[in-house]
Amino acid sequence: MARQRSIFSFFLVLLATFLISCGGPNVAVAPPTYTAVQLEKIQAYLPEIQAVRDRSQELKTLIQRGDWINVRNFIHGPITEARLNLTYVTPNLLPKDQSTARQITRDLFNDLVKLDKATSASNPQVALSKAQAAFADIDKFLELLPKTSSQPEAS
Repeated sequence: MARQRSIFSFFLVLLATFLISCGGPNVAVAPPTYTAVQLEKIQAYLPEIQAVRDRSQELKTLIQRGDWINVRNFIHGPITEARLNLTYVTPNLLPKDQSTARQITRDLFNDLVKLDKATSASNPQVALSKAQAAFADIDKFLELLPKTSSQPEAS
């Protein structure tokens, strides 16, 4: 019986040694890249986001004129749609960029809430400040997007 245990132990040691030696170093994994489907989904929303971004001067003018009804319409219309599009794009970004994109989208939402409050209070200074912050958030988000040949260059 003792002899069988020692032979059994010997085979277990051989098996363990073999399994450990086969483990070897990990194979290098290529960095994550965008798939064609992800790029297509991102590109579908990009023109709408960029169009709202390009209208920043329009919002600034409305605030300076004190046209609070149209400012609120702009907040609850185009900018809110752009924020919604940002949330649609986020899952298609690389995993390392998704948490940053979610944070930027939350920051944009918070800036829009403060902008809406400033608009309700007819406070142009705070409204201008929050409008600039909102468009800065959109710019930060656009920087996360993959650069493609069809994407317009920022001016």
